[in-house]
Amino acid sequence: MKQIAEKPAFKINGFAMLLVALALLVFSGWEGWRFFAQLTLRTDWGALAWSTLALIAFLLFVPGFFTVQPNRAKVLIFFGKYTGSVRDDGFWWANPFTSKVAVSLRVRNFNSDVLKVNDKHGNPIEIGTVVVWQVVDTAKAVFDVDDYEEFVRVQVETAIRALASRYPYDAEEHELSLRGSPDAVAQALTDEVQERLKVAGVRVLEARISHLAYAPEIAQAMLRRQQAQAIISARRLIVDAAVGMVQQALEHLERENVVALDEEKKAAMVNNLMVVLTGDQAASPIINTGTLYG
Repeated sequence: MKQIAEKPAFKINGFAMLLVALALLVFSGWEGWRFFAQLTLRTDWGALAWSTLALIAFLLFVPGFFTVQPNRAKVLIFFGKYTGSVRDDGFWWANPFTSKVAVSLRVRNFNSDVLKVNDKHGNPIEIGTVVVWQVVDTAKAVFDVDDYEEFVRVQVETAIRALASRYPYDAEEHELSLRGSPDAVAQALTDEVQERLKVAGVRVLEARISHLAYAPEIAQAMLRRQQAQAIISARRLIVDAAVGMVQQALEHLERENVVALDEEKKAAMVNNLMVVLTGDQAASPIINTGTLYG
């Protein structure tokens, strides 16, 4: 496929050319008035010819005028050939035989539909994104793709499916996931979409996940799984903390010579402390009125 790069088009200040067009119109009217004024005396075919030529020139001038708004551009096409683009806002005049295609250079948002895809582990999930983009090459946007707005929509949805297949919905802390690594996933999505849209002269400013959830058919099961994982993680943290506290207690007792414990009593003390520190409910104390070994 032939690649077309954007280039500036030839243009002239529209107000200057408007004066020329008005001069032609005035000249045509003047010569026409001369022709009809002298029609009863003699036929001045020269005045009629000049009037007609000036009027034709004026009519040809008029299609050449066009305006460009800020952050918009006009792509000029002369009988099927690309002649250039006009990005400067204002009132301009160009070749009247060129067609002028308007292209917006403004930053735009694209909110994708919520798609049902499979993540890295094959779990069905629902995902949607918002993509911030703008046209940076008007020639590619007009000539290299059929409809650049539709092209953006299709390629964004394709990028979403490709991205979801590379990451799990949820994972351990050391692994990137769609839910647990939003910044990394957003950067990967931006790069993926940009690679697909560069052929259309589009620059992606940002792409982020706007909706993420398990598919309804597995949502309840995955919710229970997440709850179980959360409980396991919390229990692991509690046990690690309890072991540290028991170790500190034993070391402190030995260092201060508060009480001398043999291995059996140490094991009993460790067991009691672990029960107290890791139990779901408050422990009920039992007062020992005998000796330590009674």
